[in-house]
Amino acid sequence: MNKKQLLTLSILLSNLFIAFLGIGLVIPVLPTLMNELKISGSVVGYMVAAFAITQLIVSPISGKMVDTIGRKIMIVAGLFIFGFSELLFGLGRTVEILFISRMLGGISAAFIMPAVTAYIADITTLSQRPKALGYMSAAISTGFIIGPGIGGFLAEFGTRIPFYAAGILGFLAALLSLVLLKEPTRATDDEQSAPSILGSAKRIFSPLYLIPFVLIFVLSFGLAAFESLFSLFVDHKFAFTPSDIAIIITGSGVVGALAQLVLFDWLTKKMGEINLIRYSLVLSAVLTFAMTFVSHYFAILFVTFFIFVGFDLIRPAVTSYLSKIAGNEQGFVGGMNSMFTSLGNIFGPILGGVLFDINLNYPYYFATIVLTLGVILALFWRKPKHIEI
Repeated sequence: MNKKQLLTLSILLSNLFIAFLGIGLVIPVLPTLMNELKISGSVVGYMVAAFAITQLIVSPISGKMVDTIGRKIMIVAGLFIFGFSELLFGLGRTVEILFISRMLGGISAAFIMPAVTAYIADITTLSQRPKALGYMSAAISTGFIIGPGIGGFLAEFGTRIPFYAAGILGFLAALLSLVLLKEPTRATDDEQSAPSILGSAKRIFSPLYLIPFVLIFVLSFGLAAFESLFSLFVDHKFAFTPSDIAIIITGSGVVGALAQLVLFDWLTKKMGEINLIRYSLVLSAVLTFAMTFVSHYFAILFVTFFIFVGFDLIRPAVTSYLSKIAGNEQGFVGGMNSMFTSLGNIFGPILGGVLFDINLNYPYYFATIVLTLGVILALFWRKPKHIEI
């Protein structure tokens, strides 16, 4: 990559980092907001789900818009919406306002994700793309990891301060992108050749796309079910303290991000995206099941660290594969990636929570079954003969 491409990639990764940093900021202040507004845990759960549901609904439309009106405008618009949603959450004093804020956040994610993915595909070669998409996934993971920590620190100065800070960062990122980013050159004329929204919906069931889209759902479901209930699981089963949980979650996230940065490019060149996805799914399924019978602190630490490595290698591998086969449908593919991620983020915590109330281990048994089905599906996955992958 030349200096201009590196600068552009840095701006794109910074945008993603800021967006997902803002999403993570809400986590440490939720208990305080619950007390302030006198809302129940189920209402908080619905508020979190509102983000993913809105992202799910908007993603197919935004994916089409990325291919028709352009990458840059969708990124800038998404960042402005993100900034406004965070400020609104900080200012909100009623449950209704907070729900609207989270829904706007879902719209912003639906705008930003496919646009950034398509932009990266436009400015990289096939050999450069796996590494660039690995950086993209690491930027997202790092935002999630650091977000709660920064949110907790800023909350010491006021419960709403984290959201004001995220809103200002969002607006600054939008202005920076508006000035410094240029609409990338595409290999084909998307505006003439990209399919309609209805045509795009039918393309989901194309043999070219169906298996990787389903595997995105499997990954998101497994990760959401695992991560959303982890703190409850280790609290109820092992009486872990908040500091124990913070060390494990943060450490796992850091290890996963390092795996993306250090191992992903090398592994994709060594075995290809499809084989990497297969082996990572097997690793994730085995270790998710192992969580139900490990009992020592360091055993839990080891299992959790490597579960995140498996999860964090799958997403950029699927994204890299899809970018190679998408051709003039980069925006559509990014939108579908976002949509199937949202589906997993909705159903993983919901089903996991229901099963958790029955038995502590059931969410992990069910996540293991889903991941195992993903392994079986991946075994039938064959790369297209006409595309070099």
